[in-house]
Amino acid sequence: MGMGSDMYRQQILDHYKNPRNYGELEGADIEHVGENPMCGDTIKMFVVLADDDETIEHVNFIGDGCAISQASASMLSEELRGKTLSEVREMDRDDIIDMLGVELSPMRIKCAVLAEKVAQDGIAIHEGDKELEETTTE
Repeated sequence: MGMGSDMYRQQILDHYKNPRNYGELEGADIEHVGENPMCGDTIKMFVVLADDDETIEHVNFIGDGCAISQASASMLSEELRGKTLSEVREMDRDDIIDMLGVELSPMRIKCAVLAEKVAQDGIAIHEGDKELEETTTE
């Protein structure tokens, strides 16, 4: 394990202990909740869109769970600001794993991608592509 890996682990721990963009957002255009029942992680994301109804202006989240799931939600909330809904739909789990910068076991990958799945499913519901009450990473 190299020095770079330690840096990423510290970054994950920092985002877990001091989450960015944590809290509910009044008047969000998109709200969606998801869970990882295997680990007990829950995340609810709030997205406010710009006037073009395509560009993400603000992203907040609330949730509870392991360090990976909550740090991933915090980091993703920063990453999504300014992106278009199309760009978010094109993200995949490798983008999240790269963002975290550490190797993850298959079980931890589900924790890491929960926030991304919640965001993508919330967008799909907003655009009428999907009907879901909740996202799960089973």
